[in-house]
Amino acid sequence: QVQLVESGGGLVQPGGSLRLSCAASGFTFSNYGMDWFRQAPGKERELVATINRSGIITTYSDSVKGRFTISRDNAKNTVYLQMSSLKPEDTAVYFCAARLGGIGKNDYWGQGTQVTISA
Repeated sequence: QVQLVESGGGLVQPGGSLRLSCAASGFTFSNYGMDWFRQAPGKERELVATINRSGIITTYSDSVKGRFTISRDNAKNTVYLQMSSLKPEDTAVYFCAARLGGIGKNDYWGQGTQVTISA
């Protein structure tokens, strides 16, 4: 049974930091590229960060570049999203997703974790 379980969300003040985790099971994690998406109320889902199978190649949306860092630990079947200098506009549900193919072709999705940035 494939599972992606996000954790680490919460309420943080502007300027603060959070680290999201996504624990994978039920598939060969190291064979999959991993992505973090987010979706704010009333907005379309946004691809925030991607990481390739080995963890060497990462990409970021312009909205988070320089503030967020995606990483993975293939030994722990886990992908992370370190978020810093958080802004109210970062408030969203954050999802991790796995893909065998190229970006935009995700095979598995997590259930999401809420991140709220507010004073």
